[in-house]
Amino acid sequence: MTPSIRSPLPYGLAGPAALVMLGFVVVPLLMTLSLSLYGTASNGVTHLSATQYSQVFGDAYYQHIYLRTAGLAAIVTFLCILIGVPEAYVLASLSKRWRAVSMFIVLGPLLMSVVVRTLGWAVLFGNEGIVNRTLLALHIIDNPITMMFTFTGVVIALVHVQVPFMVLAVWTSLQKTDPAAESAAETLGAASVTVLRRIVLPQVIPGVLSGSLIVFALTASAFATPAIIGGRRLKVVSTTIYDEILGNLNWPLGTALAVVLMVAVFATSIAVGRFVERRYKQVF
Repeated sequence: MTPSIRSPLPYGLAGPAALVMLGFVVVPLLMTLSLSLYGTASNGVTHLSATQYSQVFGDAYYQHIYLRTAGLAAIVTFLCILIGVPEAYVLASLSKRWRAVSMFIVLGPLLMSVVVRTLGWAVLFGNEGIVNRTLLALHIIDNPITMMFTFTGVVIALVHVQVPFMVLAVWTSLQKTDPAAESAAETLGAASVTVLRRIVLPQVIPGVLSGSLIVFALTASAFATPAIIGGRRLKVVSTTIYDEILGNLNWPLGTALAVVLMVAVFATSIAVGRFVERRYKQVF
């Protein structure tokens, strides 16, 4: 019996994409990692060194920045779940005509630059912005509310930026569900809460998980929104990397911060994904 010969066509078709991935993703990552291990001795000779990593892990200043970034990403992800999941469920139940209009409204901000959207929030959050002027005119507050350069302001702006990704991920999962299952459960006497918990939620969990991972990763690495709304007072990892590389010209330390952030986000995503999948199997 002659052994089967695999066609080289699939490898030839995948080859160009693999080369592009290697050139534009893998190679820059390896260069970043090598640069983070760059050290210079007192005599000017360069050598491999882990000094940058010991500084990142040993300095309380950088530890606090990483904790703030992780907390920011977790809060934004949680709020996006609270807002995005019900919104996606409502969108899935609309007629095709209104669903198209609603999807354009939800996803329309993605067509605009994140910098422009963030500058719009900066205008709203200012002491002379629309929000403060309206509240002052209605005599709800006596003094302007400080939203610029605060953690709360950054959270609000990032939720606005990231929630469309959550809606899109959950809505995609809902498209794979069978609407007849909900009708059948209600016909058999199941309450609305039971239908949501036993029918809808198990089918939405994969979309919530994928959307949460996307929102968490994008928030943890976001630069424009924390830089504009948070300013110099509210440091996160991305703005600290910018300052170290372009401000202090300390490329090894800046790239070390970037490597640690990338590994932390990757490890957190895998850990949370496995934990949710395990709990999902046990509960449902």
